[in-house]
Amino acid sequence: MTQPPHRYGAVIFDMDGLLLDTEVVWQEAEDALFAAHGQVFSHEDKLAVIGTDFGFTARYIAQRLRLPPERGPALVDEMIDAMHEALQREVAGRPGAYELVARLRGRVPLALASNSPRRLVDAALATAGLADAFDVIVTSDDVRLSKPAPDIYLLACERLGVPPWQVLALEDSAAGVAAAKAAGLACIAVPQFAETDVAAADRIIDSLEELIPEF
Repeated sequence: MTQPPHRYGAVIFDMDGLLLDTEVVWQEAEDALFAAHGQVFSHEDKLAVIGTDFGFTARYIAQRLRLPPERGPALVDEMIDAMHEALQREVAGRPGAYELVARLRGRVPLALASNSPRRLVDAALATAGLADAFDVIVTSDDVRLSKPAPDIYLLACERLGVPPWQVLALEDSAAGVAAAKAAGLACIAVPQFAETDVAAADRIIDSLEELIPEF
């Protein structure tokens, strides 16, 4: 079990599917890409790629679409371009996200640690009105290895100036939980999909709303 949230020295949020409901936008981009190649992006496909790095996603998509592996990065770039355009129009917060961030600001240092590239993170946060909500933002552009490697969380802790063992991570994916735990952080998981295996988290909750009264 984690200690009471108010006792942590910093809190780090994941973005996609945890802070913001960007998985809906990703779904539209993934559906469109697969449809263009005569395929259907299934729920199983979503579970396979959620929270993973773009190298894995590129390999997975190329294989699913029966294309040469070297086509994978271009396919991912196509989706990222579609995502960037969509995120500039609209993006919603996950239940309790805005309220929890507002509750935490000024009480503990806040960071965001995302496997998405910087331009998607910046676009999403700006549209959501959260561009200034975090003291530190770390993206996949800032590290050599993305989640499930611990690099993103270790760098976020370093930039916050708080040791990992004093930091709480909020995640929604198996890869994110693995990254946080490998970095030495406590982790509370808020899985968006019931099938997501987040058993390695210290605690699993249904919504960020549950944490608001604890701070």
